[in-house]
Amino acid sequence: MSLLKDLLYKVEILSVLGSTSVGVNKIDFDSNKISKGDLFVAVKGFKNDGHHFIGSAVENGASVIVCQLLPKIVIKEVTYVLVSDSRKALAMISSNFYNDPSGKLKLVGVTGTNGKTSCTTLMYQLFKKLDKKVGLISTNIILINGKKIQSNQTTPDPLFLNNILNQMVELGVEYCFMEVSSHAISQNRIYGLKYAAAAFTNLSHDHLDYHKTFKAYRDVKKKFFDSLSKSTFSITNADDKNGSYMIQNTKSKTFSYSLNSNSDFSLKILEKDFNGMKILINKTELWTKLTGKFNAYNILLVYAIAKGFKISNDFILENLSLLSSPEGRFELVNDVSDKIGIIDYAHSPDSLKNVITTINEIKKSDKILITVVGCGGNRDKSKRPLMGKIASSLSDKVIFTSDNPRHENPLDIINQMRDGVNDIDLNKVDYEIDREKAIQKACLKARINDVILVAGKGHEKYQVHGDLKTDFNDKEILIKSLKTKP
Repeated sequence: MSLLKDLLYKVEILSVLGSTSVGVNKIDFDSNKISKGDLFVAVKGFKNDGHHFIGSAVENGASVIVCQLLPKIVIKEVTYVLVSDSRKALAMISSNFYNDPSGKLKLVGVTGTNGKTSCTTLMYQLFKKLDKKVGLISTNIILINGKKIQSNQTTPDPLFLNNILNQMVELGVEYCFMEVSSHAISQNRIYGLKYAAAAFTNLSHDHLDYHKTFKAYRDVKKKFFDSLSKSTFSITNADDKNGSYMIQNTKSKTFSYSLNSNSDFSLKILEKDFNGMKILINKTELWTKLTGKFNAYNILLVYAIAKGFKISNDFILENLSLLSSPEGRFELVNDVSDKIGIIDYAHSPDSLKNVITTINEIKKSDKILITVVGCGGNRDKSKRPLMGKIASSLSDKVIFTSDNPRHENPLDIINQMRDGVNDIDLNKVDYEIDREKAIQKACLKARINDVILVAGKGHEKYQVHGDLKTDFNDKEILIKSLKTKP
């Protein structure tokens, strides 16, 4: 069998024009990166259509073109493979090119609106303590047994993804923990991957700019579980109203976890403060450095995944207390002043509500919470008034500011957030477009043991205005502002 046939294995092919015995040096879907003897996959995007660049790919030396529509001019020396879905084809070709790397390790996929980064990072930490070689594919960071590789997507494109998985296999990685975004499922970035386990965290309002309706968003998440094989196990949140729906048609073995419902795995919060909480899990009390109800769900899911892989119960419980939150997830800054600062990635209505509720449950009753928050530009506009309402109703004071305005006027975004504020809460609200000045203003308003929450960007080290991406670090600015005396 030729190399090309090997690459096209399990790809739905409508027709082939040209020789199938041709060799292929590498594959890509960027015509500018194509060189002599390469295979070019024409992917239909949302801004650009790769079919418009077939001519450029051929000029650069492509010997094989995979496409959904043949170009008007067909070059005799080039092989054209017509497929029904070039995104699925790219995913399968990428997997085949790297010799099916996902099938050579234990790949764990975590999906849901909130908690993906925390859960995958905590799983990575726990399994690393097993002295196993482990990998992490998470928002903005990829780890291969401790080595960092930067990424700009929660779930990378299938070519890069299979390349990374192949690197993990070559380095002996046994477990890989991976965030699975709704965009990745919808765009078939994870198509053809073989999962050992899958998990659902929760579902709430987010990404409706892309999915249009909540039902469509929910059904895309469900598609992930529908695709699992019988050899996989999946774990779902029984407390989420969509938890049981996710696993309705899955072939995988299923388990559930919860804080409030009957489930296979359960947990109870006994005590909590800003530095952690005492929990009861599997009839054992332990202290964890993470705090809040949302983190209790994260810890429990990590526990359930480890149990699913038959890890010793004693080992799991001994090491849960050593796990730390990922950067920018309820990250505490309380050692630089007499005020309490918190950085969190909360950028959906539900995640913002969870974080603020946790703070209100922990902080001293005579102290106030000042929240600094914005909403991203060129993203789901319908959540902006909801974010404004939640922040203003649950905080003592709030400052609406810029997040990543992108190509929108930041003042327009702030005004849309203001539209959700109840009349009774309008006196709590302040506005400052400049995010650094907003953080500084919050710190100046705060008194001893008051809490300043800076929400929305978390781990991000940049801010996007139009096409310009500039350095910006919420944590650094918060620390600097807390140190500044009034």
